[in-house]
Amino acid sequence: MTERLAFQSDSRSLLSVAGPDRVAFLQGLVSNDVARASESRALWSAFLTPQGKYLHDFFLVGHGAGDNGELLLDVEAGRAADLAKRLKIYRLRSKVEVGAPDGWTVALAFGADALAALELPATPGAARPWQGGVAYVDPRLAAAGARLILPRATAEASLAEAGFAASGPDEWDRRRLALGLPDGSRDLEVEKTVLLEAGFDELGGIDWQKGCWMGQELTARTKYRGLVKRRLLPVTLSGSAEPGTPVTADGREVGSLRSVADGRGLALLRLEALDAPGPLSAGAATVEPQVPAWARLQSAAAKGA
Repeated sequence: MTERLAFQSDSRSLLSVAGPDRVAFLQGLVSNDVARASESRALWSAFLTPQGKYLHDFFLVGHGAGDNGELLLDVEAGRAADLAKRLKIYRLRSKVEVGAPDGWTVALAFGADALAALELPATPGAARPWQGGVAYVDPRLAAAGARLILPRATAEASLAEAGFAASGPDEWDRRRLALGLPDGSRDLEVEKTVLLEAGFDELGGIDWQKGCWMGQELTARTKYRGLVKRRLLPVTLSGSAEPGTPVTADGREVGSLRSVADGRGLALLRLEALDAPGPLSAGAATVEPQVPAWARLQSAAAKGA
C-alpha cells in the first residue's frame, strides 16, 4: 500500500468517563492500567464478566487534565449503550459521570507515512492533540496506523488537508486481518472469549502489575497455568466461506471463522489444529492458519507465517 488513507468509522463511537474519581473508578474494572492514559498515551483495554469472560474492548485516551479532564473510550457503536449501562452499575459513590459526548467522530488513518503526517512516532499508544481532538498510534501495533478522535464538523477537511485520501472500512479490514488484529465482537465471543485467546497479552491490552480488576483471577490463572487451548489467528482462504463457519480438520471441528474479507480472515482455532497433518476446511474453502510475528503461542509446534 502506497497511498495515505483515512476514513470516519460508522462502527465506532465515543464514551466519556469524567470527574475526579475517573481513574480510580475504571482502574478496578478494566484490564489495563488506566493511570497511564493521558493526552500523550493511549491504551487498549477490556471489560470482562466477573468470571473473566469478554464483554467489551475499547481504546482509551486522556482528554484534558485535573477535575475537568475526562477519559475518552473509542468503542463499538452498536454496543456503546450496553457498556455505558454496565459501567454505571459500578459507579456507586464515585465522583464520575459516564456519558456519550456529542459532536465527535472516530477516524482511522493508515498507509504510507500516515504516522509521520500526524507527527506521531512509530510507538504503539503514542498520542498528541490534533486539529481540536487527539490522534494516537494504535496501541496494539504501530503497523496498524493511527486512530483519531476529531470534531465531526471539521474532520473530513482536517484529514484532507493532511494529505489523506478518502478510504473506507474494506481497506482497513484487509490491513487489520493481515496483521491478525481483532475488531471487537465481530471476532471476540461475548461472554465466552478469554483475553489470552485473543492476543491481549502480546498486544499490550493487559497490565499484570496494576492490582485487582474485574475478571483478573481467571485471566491470571489462565496465563500462569498455561491453560490457553485456543487462539484467534489470521488465516488465508482458498474459496469462499462466511463468518461463523466451523473450521474442521479431517472432518472434526477445531474452530470457527470470525471476520472474513477478500480471502483473509480471523479464526478461533484449537492450538492442536496447527499440527493437523492435512488441510483445514471451512465449508468448501481451504483454511491456512498463520502465526503473526507478535504472537507467542504455547504450542511448540506452531510455525510463523
